[in-house]
Amino acid sequence: MPPPKDVVKIAIQMVGAIPQLIELQQTKPLAAVLKDVCDAWSLPNAEQYALQYADGRQTYITESDQEAERLYSGIQSKNVDVKTDSLKKLASLSQDVTFAQEFISRNGLKQIYSIVEEGNDTGEMLAHTLKAFTELMEHDFVSWENLSTVFIKKIMSFVNMNAVDASIQQLSLSILENMVPTSRLLFELVKKEVTLDRLLTHLQVTNAELQLKAMALLIALLLTATDAERRDMMDYLREKNIRQFIHKNIIHSSEPLGDEMAHYLYVLQSVSLNLCEHRMRTSMDPYSQEQRELLQSLRQTAFESESEAPAGNFSTERRRSLCAKEFRKLGFMNNSNPAEDLRRAPPGLLALDNMVYFSRNTPNAYSRFVLENSSREDKHECPFARSSIQLTLILCEILHVGEPCSETAQAFYPMFFGQDHFFEELFCICIQLVNKTWKEMRATQEDFDKVMQVVRDQITRTLALKPTSLELFKTRVNALNYSEILKLRQTERLHQEETLAVPVLELRERLKPELLELIRQQRLLHLCEGTLFRKISSRRRQDKLWYCRLSPNHKVLHYGDVEEGVESPPIESLTEKIPVADMKMLLVGKECPHTKEKSSGKQNKDVLELAFSIVHDVEEYCLNFVAPTRYEFCLWTDGLNVLLGKEMTSERTQTDLDVLLSMELKLRLLDLENISIPDTPPPIPKPPSNLNFCYDFSHAEQ
Repeated sequence: MPPPKDVVKIAIQMVGAIPQLIELQQTKPLAAVLKDVCDAWSLPNAEQYALQYADGRQTYITESDQEAERLYSGIQSKNVDVKTDSLKKLASLSQDVTFAQEFISRNGLKQIYSIVEEGNDTGEMLAHTLKAFTELMEHDFVSWENLSTVFIKKIMSFVNMNAVDASIQQLSLSILENMVPTSRLLFELVKKEVTLDRLLTHLQVTNAELQLKAMALLIALLLTATDAERRDMMDYLREKNIRQFIHKNIIHSSEPLGDEMAHYLYVLQSVSLNLCEHRMRTSMDPYSQEQRELLQSLRQTAFESESEAPAGNFSTERRRSLCAKEFRKLGFMNNSNPAEDLRRAPPGLLALDNMVYFSRNTPNAYSRFVLENSSREDKHECPFARSSIQLTLILCEILHVGEPCSETAQAFYPMFFGQDHFFEELFCICIQLVNKTWKEMRATQEDFDKVMQVVRDQITRTLALKPTSLELFKTRVNALNYSEILKLRQTERLHQEETLAVPVLELRERLKPELLELIRQQRLLHLCEGTLFRKISSRRRQDKLWYCRLSPNHKVLHYGDVEEGVESPPIESLTEKIPVADMKMLLVGKECPHTKEKSSGKQNKDVLELAFSIVHDVEEYCLNFVAPTRYEFCLWTDGLNVLLGKEMTSERTQTDLDVLLSMELKLRLLDLENISIPDTPPPIPKPPSNLNFCYDFSHAEQ
């Protein structure tokens, strides 16, 4: 008869005693279990002992233990060695939530504050103290707003010091990064004391970890700032050429770019592009003198030689008629009142800004565009203004201008950091591409939407190649001309059409079960290889990592914390386990408990799209995930559904199935190349009147 489900066998060892193998009844109070273990070893005072994991992080399995008391006393010791060792062990054990709660309940944080505020040590002892403080605060038992001003200023002084150990500066930067988003008061204090110049100094060091922590604090400050503060900070950083520095010393450094730094560069790019949002969402005000002057400057730059000389001799009506004619040549739909074209927001005033930038910074290209099209037949002229307005909207959509930053994305464009005025310069390249594509398509006004769709396709396909500079982007996007786009589209269309014949559709249905089984096996294999996940808290994107993988026999999920740089830890090092048999269901998106916890404040769409949870044992227990990418999300949710005996539901399943079906069909239809497949099978001929047509070999032998 199998043992009850709530009984497990565990081994317990203690220095100087014979190890015990006991049957642990999980419903039994822990104090009673400890008493039984102590009685077996004839140990008095069972309440003074605690169970501790022997492997992995060696966390405690109790809420009331003597270790917290011992370390609390140890960090107050007058003996420097005892104090340092106690702080070192405290930094390690504070990762355990139960231990942390016990230590904090003894007013342990007050002792940590004292060591930092009153001590002058900047060596190993301080590093252990700051590490312990960071780990204790991670559990959210204490608010960051409760920290004293003296403590905060001391932490900031470590960041501003020159002669201080790098590990202390890293920990101090990390503490400030945690602190900044929690309170407006703390944000202002840190922003005032830790200047942008100081952060830029830390970014220029060769220590990659210190560089990363400085970037993390910079990003935290930018995200917490108001719109006006953020704009001022970005303007200052632009003056200091931060983009060029990042492009040269971080993106193109000899060291590979880590996931964390890639995320921060993505956020910096997103914050910078979102500075365009205000202009993008603001319609043109026809009564604004400044905006009217910008609009008139477009006309004057293009036609100044035509309108300048005789203008004084014209009547008001004649001058108005001439302006309307010139605005029509510029490509405005409403040439008598061109401001009406810019009332649509988005793209709003951002389109006007782009047109003015193009006319002022590349006047020759601007004049050539306008004059070339104003001399064409009316039907074939490419409208500059209308194209610019639509192109600005397309670029805003492609670059996600105005959208909130993702908490996990790492997709940035290297060329963004190689160029000031990136958005405007990209517009200058793409508006000339519009004119080029217009001519290649021999388009008329009726073809405007088709041309802009082709241009969107050209830009999107080129950006997907991740060009490292705008020059390279320009070369590649111009090489991807209209005929190339047609070829690509035709290939994609033929690929779809060849699979639509009725016999082919029937063959697809027959092949599906076999290929779906192949996809299931691939998903389980991926789970066996495992994935590195990052812990996401309500405050920030943490740099803590954990790994999860499926056992080779598909019966147990193993998981545990790992250090940065560990790519594929052995399954034995992952101490936490969930038997597949105990898994009850899979939750995704808004259903997950860790997304519900974040519901206060602005919900991040990106996290919702990547979150999933495994409910096991009883519904109160969940293992929560935030996948690093949508690809990983699809593979893990599919694999877990396979383990639960359910259908794979991710979009990746359909994509993979389509690819496999396409390959299999092509192989099977190779012999039918250039042969049209009928929709209905050919008729079966009638049977012959008799079957006496067997050849008589005996006559042939004679």
